[in-house]
Amino acid sequence: MPTYVYEVIEPDGSGGERFEVVQPMSADPLDAHPLTGKPIRRVITGFNVAGKWSDVGMQGKLSDKHLDRIGFTKYVRAGDGHYEKTAGSGPDLISGNGPD
Repeated sequence: MPTYVYEVIEPDGSGGERFEVVQPMSADPLDAHPLTGKPIRRVITGFNVAGKWSDVGMQGKLSDKHLDRIGFTKYVRAGDGHYEKTAGSGPDLISGNGPD
């Protein structure tokens, strides 16, 4: 079932508190807050796709193990101008502090 976002309609017509409600697509939109009874409206928002290119899907693709397996080298900042290898076959340390 989808999660819908609703907001309380303030006396001046502006939006107030927002909250989420899980309800079937076939259900009519709510017109009153379930706890307070104040008038509400459904808010149009973006949707979340949990797939291959979503944030969740990309976490596995950017893991050290996966990057190492497909031949990439990954470095993580370890200090001022220094980066340490976390995956791959490159140098263990990269320093941005060259000769003066």
